[in-house]
Amino acid sequence: MGQDRTALLVDFGGVITSSVLRAFTEFGASLGGDPGLPLRLLARDQPSRALLADHECGRIDAETFERGFAERLRAHGAEVATEGLTARMQAGMSIDEDMLALLGEVRAHGHPVALVSNSFGNGTYDGVDLAAVADVVVISGEVGIRKPSRRIYAIACERLGRDPEEAVMIDDLQQNLDGAARIGIAGVLHTSAADTRRQLAERFGITI
Repeated sequence: MGQDRTALLVDFGGVITSSVLRAFTEFGASLGGDPGLPLRLLARDQPSRALLADHECGRIDAETFERGFAERLRAHGAEVATEGLTARMQAGMSIDEDMLALLGEVRAHGHPVALVSNSFGNGTYDGVDLAAVADVVVISGEVGIRKPSRRIYAIACERLGRDPEEAVMIDDLQQNLDGAARIGIAGVLHTSAADTRRQLAERFGITI
């Protein structure tokens, strides 16, 4: 069955970039309190979760998210400026050139690639030529649906012209792979470019 997987869906933050979780933790440390506070609020604090969901789905812009999340951070004892909050949260992220090279090789071998990314802040994709990375780009805020909703993966497959059963999703979060699996997309939990390359070859016969 692995040989039938011929298309890739790929996440941006934490796959094409270094770890989002590490960057958010570094930002938390910079506030002088609990380094885990930003991630904990986004995962467990209902007002913060609602802000993130609304921003990722395009219902509120980055500035509105920043105002709301800064308030939540302050409510939990963190002194934080509102302006440029999302940029500071992502400051510790860098582009993984090995992943860019891997995706370039995948496309050169005839396997189409769709970028499937949840929106966050402004300028997240600056410095990356998305058209050089992927054949199709699906951003949650532009389509109004975020991972792990199965619909965003279906949109990506439709735009690639491939069935979900022909696709593999690369993501650093298991919950996003679980969402993709609900419509038949296989998953690779990303930890490094080298490991993802190995999994594509060993599990799916996508040799590069």
